[in-house]
Amino acid sequence: MDVRPELIDALSALRDRVAAVRLPLPLPGAPRARQSRGELLAQLDDYLLPRLRDPDAPLLAVVGGSTGGGKSTLVNSLVGRQVTEAGVLRPTTRTPVLVCHPEDHHWFAGTRVLPGFTRVWLPQDREQIPAPSRGTDGRGVLVVETEVALPRGLALLDAPDVDSLVVENRLLAAELICAADVWVMVTTASRYADAIPWHMLRAAKEYDATLVTVLDRVPHQMVDEVSRQYGALLKRAGLGEVPRFTIPELPESTAGGSGLLPTTAVAPLLGWLAHRAYDPAARQQTVVRTASGVVRSLGARMSELAAAVACQHAASGRLMNAVDEAYAAENDRLRRRLQKGAVLAGDARTRWRGYPRHSSARELLDSLEESLGALLQCAVAAADERVAQVWEGEPAARALTAPGKDAETPERVGMRVRRWRRELDELAEEEVRELDRNAAPESETVSALLAASLLGGRRTRTAGERLAELLGAQGALRLRDAGAELLAAYIDRVLHGERDRRLAPLEALGVAPEPQAELIAALSVLQKETR
Repeated sequence: MDVRPELIDALSALRDRVAAVRLPLPLPGAPRARQSRGELLAQLDDYLLPRLRDPDAPLLAVVGGSTGGGKSTLVNSLVGRQVTEAGVLRPTTRTPVLVCHPEDHHWFAGTRVLPGFTRVWLPQDREQIPAPSRGTDGRGVLVVETEVALPRGLALLDAPDVDSLVVENRLLAAELICAADVWVMVTTASRYADAIPWHMLRAAKEYDATLVTVLDRVPHQMVDEVSRQYGALLKRAGLGEVPRFTIPELPESTAGGSGLLPTTAVAPLLGWLAHRAYDPAARQQTVVRTASGVVRSLGARMSELAAAVACQHAASGRLMNAVDEAYAAENDRLRRRLQKGAVLAGDARTRWRGYPRHSSARELLDSLEESLGALLQCAVAAADERVAQVWEGEPAARALTAPGKDAETPERVGMRVRRWRRELDELAEEEVRELDRNAAPESETVSALLAASLLGGRRTRTAGERLAELLGAQGALRLRDAGAELLAAYIDRVLHGERDRRLAPLEALGVAPEPQAELIAALSVLQKETR
């Protein structure tokens, strides 16, 4: 394989774009897109890039299949000794085992293939084998053994069951199969029509991978009939040209058996694999076919992933727009209510009516502050209710907690209103300082009248008239303009602050439009290089 550096660079850039994709929202199709992303990364990291960088590395044949299908017994028989645990009953965690010739061990000792897996090199004594399932990086452990009887240039990997009851084992099996030059799919006479193995076979066809199937544990009297039916199924699936090997039911392969199959039972398969390793033309055909098939498959798979990213961004945008629109609507509604004097209700109204004979300036200010805070809290609650109604119809919102009653909202709003009052007092004090000391009114009186004129609407027109008498027309107008600007700023701070709190969980998901464009751009560069 004559691989140009530009192609490897394009694939590396594409790999980085795939790794940057985030699909956190529970949209229809998102689980499949996440799985596709994982498979893409696995094939790029574990197979395609290592293979293109080192085309002379040994062929890796990954043996996969259903639970109890005889994969481990088959691997042990091909190697000539027990290197991986066999039997129908599996532990809840399963560590994959890779076997290679001793002179090929350097190809697998490092991180050339399966870079995220911690290597464990085991002694010949099986009693010393530990049972780790997770490496120090949390991804996985790969047990590596060497055997001189195995042909040079060929490595076998016994993967976990593709239909394991343990989810992470199924995902691990799919990931390991994606790292293969040759896919060896093992099934039995009783399970060759199961759905999950056929999913893996169809994936191999989609990627145009070099594939071989093994029909194991076939009763002698049914060999011809089962082989014919299995062949018909393969042909119907477009896999009629796939090499097939049949292994009859033997005492060594019965349920619970841990012996090795006779050499004659596995010789045809071992010969086929050895031929791929030894013969330059066969090896070239195997490597080029699998690698080229993966590269060709990237176009459709990347387009699907980009579409999933676009759906995520669109859904995130809808959720964010619902928050923005709800708070913008409540902001407008609140300002209209202020113009109508909605703050002047309850105790605030009573205090205003009794001012200055029965209520002091401080009491009036306290009541107006409390009423303004209550009005702002109502606006926040109304916006949250609008958001919750919109989010209820959005599948993407299931990953988030819809805005609702927040115990800390009253305290946050109250703190903002208290700060507004302090700054209002400072405006009044500054205006009073400009007046003649002998004729200057109390700054608290000015502050109370200013607050009443800003919050009471038409009901408090006399507050503005009183301010003009105390400060003069120009001073009262100047102060009222400054006060109105201050009030508008604090209303925005309260509502925008609460809005931003509702948006924060969405923003933290990191759903952005850039990954879609970056995926398409990286794919375009790759397609240019492959042309």
